[in-house]
Amino acid sequence: MDAGCVNGTETDPAIMLAATVIAPGRIEMQRVAVPEPGPKQVRVRLEGCGVCASNLPPWEGRPWFNYPMPAGDLGHEGWGRIDALGNEVNDFAVGDRVAMLSTNAYAQYTIASAEALLALPAGRTSDLPFPGEPLACAMNIFSRSGIGKGDTVAILGIGFLGALLTQLATEAGAKVIAISRRSYSLQIAEQCGAWKTMLLDEKLSMVKEVLDATGGKLCNVTIEATGHQVPLDLAGELTRERGRLIIAGYHQDGPCLVNLQLWNWRGLDVINAHERDPAIYLKGMKLALEAVLNGNLDPSRLYTHHFQLFQLSEALAITARRPPGFVKALILFQ
Repeated sequence: MDAGCVNGTETDPAIMLAATVIAPGRIEMQRVAVPEPGPKQVRVRLEGCGVCASNLPPWEGRPWFNYPMPAGDLGHEGWGRIDALGNEVNDFAVGDRVAMLSTNAYAQYTIASAEALLALPAGRTSDLPFPGEPLACAMNIFSRSGIGKGDTVAILGIGFLGALLTQLATEAGAKVIAISRRSYSLQIAEQCGAWKTMLLDEKLSMVKEVLDATGGKLCNVTIEATGHQVPLDLAGELTRERGRLIIAGYHQDGPCLVNLQLWNWRGLDVINAHERDPAIYLKGMKLALEAVLNGNLDPSRLYTHHFQLFQLSEALAITARRPPGFVKALILFQ
């Protein structure tokens, strides 16, 4: 389907447009039936959906994924307005603006449980993008990390998540050492309050640089936010004895090796900060909304690239390439 059809006026209210990954590297726009909410569910007309780096392996192709994927699948960072209610939904109304937990938000409409919705109040958030799931992820990782005033925190990987964690840790009174392969990311980290920035290099030189910065103490908290082996190796090396190593990266490409001898010798607390409980994600979304409203978190500068739904392949490609100036892509429906 060409872009003109995708952007055209809908003539059948029972049909919506959805992006479908039909094979590795291949996305098609499809016209599919608008879903109907069941009991305790709502239907949301999407305003937008964030593009997550976790989308890249299924888009690129791995042996453990099945194709074609369901219409709209992989989109899990959506927000929009409720346009239909299922039975037994009492706390929300048609027209409410919400962020939600759902997995098929690369489409004009999605279905979500009423228990997985966050109401977005009118005012400061009334027209701002609010990809609730990744914001919740940052808040939950920060909560698990135990970061507080006076901590020295190394964050490896300054993408969207690393930049949010830099803001949160700095706001909590910690000194953040931001480490990235990309010079532009380090500029973002500085804007987010990083105490020091370092370009990721060979392990030995990085350890020396952090030792020099910390007076030989290393970091009492290190966050690995890349999902790759080399930064994971380095994260352990940068964490002092009895420190906390937080694994925030999403490791999707099979088993990783860890230096258990080092982790064991230093007595590290190793925290895998991923959550799967929807109730915990919803709590994180609420905390993120509070942080945005009170000025402790400002994700707006990090939404650097905007696309329409039919440009999803382009959005995924730029997410994989990460050119200078890129932090996060959004798919916008209006």
